[in-house]
Amino acid sequence: MKTGMIVLMAAIAGLTLAGCQREPESGPTELSGRLFVFNYRVATASYMITLKKIAPIPEGTTAIAEFENPAGGDPLVVRQKIFAFWDKITLESPDLRCVRKDRPYSVSIRLVDASDKTIQTIKTEVKSDLDQTVLPTRPLVVGPVYTENPEVFKADGSVDYGHDSTCPA
Repeated sequence: MKTGMIVLMAAIAGLTLAGCQREPESGPTELSGRLFVFNYRVATASYMITLKKIAPIPEGTTAIAEFENPAGGDPLVVRQKIFAFWDKITLESPDLRCVRKDRPYSVSIRLVDASDKTIQTIKTEVKSDLDQTVLPTRPLVVGPVYTENPEVFKADGSVDYGHDSTCPA
């Protein structure tokens, strides 16, 4: 009777441990970060996505990221060569307009090998905790030494941060 009980307890313990194991990853990377970057000095906003390498990446791999365009229209597409020795991959969109606070924006990333065969697909969403209206519409500084932008900081002492009225409500 004791042997039967021990076997039953071992089987239950094995099932419990199996339930705790992670599902195998579906590719050589995993999503490690996603956010919007607002740079007030140059009046830009962009998506930034980071991936962590968890398995070997074949030579000649390229990441193709499609970012939802907050201003509407076609997605913004970025193609970036990935090097096999990278442990972290950072993908950044072109400059954005019309980012809205708390609205989810979709991002799709495909890793393709040298023959253009998809080796991994990642889909995610990114939300901003700020509305892009906090940014000026023109850079606050110009040039390599951060000279005040004369289009924003007027000679008469007034300041015009501008307002982007072309964004959908």
